[in-house]
Amino acid sequence: MPRRDIEPFIRYVELKRDYVPGFGEYPFNIPAVKSLERLEFHPQVTYFIGENGSGKSTLLEAIAILEGFNPEGGSRNFNFSTTDSHSNLADYLRSASGARRVKTSDSYFLRAESFYNVASEIDRLGVNAGYGGGSLHERSHGESFFTLITERFRGNGLYLLDEPEAALSPKRQLSFLTRMHDLLATGSQFIIATHSPIILAYPDSTIYQFSERGIETIAYEETDHFQITRMFLTRREAMLRELLRDPKSS
Repeated sequence: MPRRDIEPFIRYVELKRDYVPGFGEYPFNIPAVKSLERLEFHPQVTYFIGENGSGKSTLLEAIAILEGFNPEGGSRNFNFSTTDSHSNLADYLRSASGARRVKTSDSYFLRAESFYNVASEIDRLGVNAGYGGGSLHERSHGESFFTLITERFRGNGLYLLDEPEAALSPKRQLSFLTRMHDLLATGSQFIIATHSPIILAYPDSTIYQFSERGIETIAYEETDHFQITRMFLTRREAMLRELLRDPKSS
């Protein structure tokens, strides 16, 4: 069972609003960032959801940098740069840690869009043994993602994941939930940005929705991820007729 009797690695993050140079420039003009004051994290699983461009990945990346991770991903001892594309948001954040320290724990930052670069750095460092042996480039994208989750994540750690579903089939996403549940039993904490209604379904969690209104908590059943997926599966033929309707016929 997941551990509820221990402190989280991160309790909250807050924006140092008095130091922000201006809320009219990126990334401070993103509504989710513009309205940010303090964001409390669930001791086990916190989800960030929202449309593309809503700021969820920007904030997750900034939290990762604040906690000492490489902007492109990896563990805390990764120090490389392929493309310097991250924002300066981390410079204007402060976090409150729990009793346990990230520096002495297992920890990882996964960014789906730059995982190829991380796999190349793993090859360069020669640390493939910790990832099931052999180069991750010799496996499919989905296999390398799942190997990271099953082999590299050892538990009792902080795991920041940006769109982990990007390379995982629905069946693998279900397996991801099982693996996450096992890691939570060791005292781990997850912060996940996702579009997947499967990965989003873990019951003991907090879901934050990023939108033009800022950041709000939301119940799983109220998310677009759940409602649109359910509507499509239960009314597939009607929805397809409407979506694929010839505009000239109306």
